[in-house]
Amino acid sequence: MGAATALLMPLAALAQGCPGRPSALGTSRVMEVPAGVRVGTKSFPQTLALKPKEVVLTFDDGPWPKTTAAVLDALKAQCVRATFFLIGENARARPELVRRALAEGHTIAHHSMTHPEATLAHLPFDAAVAEIERGIAADDTAAYGSAVPGAAPRVPFFRFPGFASTPQLLDYLERRGISVFGADLWASDWNKMTPEQELALVLGRLDAAGGGIILFHDTKTYTAAMIPAFLQALAERGYHVVHIVPTSTRPSGR
Repeated sequence: MGAATALLMPLAALAQGCPGRPSALGTSRVMEVPAGVRVGTKSFPQTLALKPKEVVLTFDDGPWPKTTAAVLDALKAQCVRATFFLIGENARARPELVRRALAEGHTIAHHSMTHPEATLAHLPFDAAVAEIERGIAADDTAAYGSAVPGAAPRVPFFRFPGFASTPQLLDYLERRGISVFGADLWASDWNKMTPEQELALVLGRLDAAGGGIILFHDTKTYTAAMIPAFLQALAERGYHVVHIVPTSTRPSGR
């Protein structure tokens, strides 16, 4: 991981504007993330090379009926692109939402097959690997129509459920060329709250941090209800959204 910091320098291109909506927040640029890195200061020593007041929006645990569609509606209205870390069984149950997110330019990433309550860190290694690989295959099948078992995922981005990793699993993902995402701040939306409470909480944390990778859950009704106001607040406070994608050149196989 010693060379990772240099690799995280922003390989970026200007993102498209928002046709017909000059006042929309939009997506300011696209950043390529190289294979096999670990980012997010809640879990790792380093994060993405974001500029001040830049944010990366990420959503875990979907797709989910109604709430994922509402989040997608809000993002589309502001021409904002995000990254969705999917649970495989949810992707398999609702492929139409996965394909919609993909068609609207979002990044499809991975979050295990079932989000086991024990977390991957407390499963036997082989069982944890199976959870990861089955989830990737289910996500890719839902998004693209097929997946080759053991092949490199289309998007080699993974987030551990509960951020619960082990050195052995991290090494496995690094060998697979899969980047592991933590977060720099989160909305704590695993706790029930009102949309107004969540908005105040995440904006306070964001202003204190000055930017970073933000974690939400598109399975929560209050988060889905809060996102339009959050995006408006980002625009009013001068924040810029960065869309992350895998680097165009990466290793394949194990």
